[in-house]
Amino acid sequence: MQHQDLDQIRGVKSLDPLFAREKLSRSDRLNRWADLLESQAGRPLPALEDVEYVSPGIRRDLRKDGSPLAVAFADPVLRADGLASDRLGDAMDYFGLSDRQAHWLLCDCHYGGRMTASEVATRVRDEARPLYDILRPQLWASLTGAVVLAGTVITVALM
Repeated sequence: MQHQDLDQIRGVKSLDPLFAREKLSRSDRLNRWADLLESQAGRPLPALEDVEYVSPGIRRDLRKDGSPLAVAFADPVLRADGLASDRLGDAMDYFGLSDRQAHWLLCDCHYGGRMTASEVATRVRDEARPLYDILRPQLWASLTGAVVLAGTVITVALM
């Protein structure tokens, strides 16, 4: 083992990804969370209850053992990157989720009482996709239309 004094090792970057200085992008954070959930694909998970009915202050403190948020917080990479806890408010801040997005991903009312890790992973991955990828089919459909006249399809631009 080679000994070096503190001045020699200052500024040397760690090769350990847990101590990397660059923060993960929002998309990377969400995709990592989705990967963690997919690794437990069929596992039933407890959902957060009545997310939309509790006051914003209480909502931020919601948590449940074994929830999708607990799966994320159990990951040392996400914790090292800044995920502070498995509470809803900390997850919303870290993953950049709005109230609507957090409700869609985690509330029991969207899963009929049963939530699996793979279902949540699919929704989390959808949140990670750039907005234009999600909206492109809808935009194309709204900007163009097909008119059928005597068996001939004519594409008409609606601008």
